[in-house]
Amino acid sequence: MAELSKKYALLIVDLINDFDFPRGDLLAANTTEICPSIVRLKTFCKQQQIPVIYVNDHYSLWKADLNTIIGHAINNRSEPIIQQIKPESDDYFLIKPKHSGFYGTALNTLLRQLDVDSVIITGIAGNICVFFTANDAYMREYTIYVPEDAIASETVKDNHYALEMMRTVLKADTRKVDQFIEEY
Repeated sequence: MAELSKKYALLIVDLINDFDFPRGDLLAANTTEICPSIVRLKTFCKQQQIPVIYVNDHYSLWKADLNTIIGHAINNRSEPIIQQIKPESDDYFLIKPKHSGFYGTALNTLLRQLDVDSVIITGIAGNICVFFTANDAYMREYTIYVPEDAIASETVKDNHYALEMMRTVLKADTRKVDQFIEEY
C-alpha cells in the first residue's frame, strides 16, 4: 500500500509527438506498446483525484496551447497515439523548452501549489526527457515513481539503461503500473 503521506501527481512527458525525426518510427512503435499502461494509470489517477500534468515539447511554436501543439504534431504515425492519450479538459498542460519537464517551466510551482511530494513520471523518451525530468524531480526532493511499462525509448537497451539509472541513482520506484495500482 502506498504511504498515506505521499501526495502524487502524474506527469505525462512528450506524448503529443510527431515522431518526425531519425528513428522516430522506432520510438512510435515502442510508444504504441506503452499507451495501454499509461491510459490505465491515468484512469486510476483520475479516480483517486491525483492531478494529471502533461509536459510537452513546444516544437519551436512557443504556444502553450494544446490544440496548436496537437495540430502541429498530428500525422499518420502519431495520430493513433495522440488519440489514445491526449489531455482532457481537467488535465494540466505545460510546454517545455528543453529535455527536463522542470527546466524553464512552471512545473515545480504547480506541484508545490498542488501540495505534491511524489511524482509518477511516464512518457517518452525514457532515456532523455523522462530521465532528465526524473533527475530534476530527484534534485527537488520529490519521491519518484517511473513505471517500467509506461516509458519508451527508441531502443529496448536505452530504455533498460535509463530505468536502471533511475532505480539506482535517483532511487526511483519502477514497479509496473498494475502492481502500483494494486498496492496503492
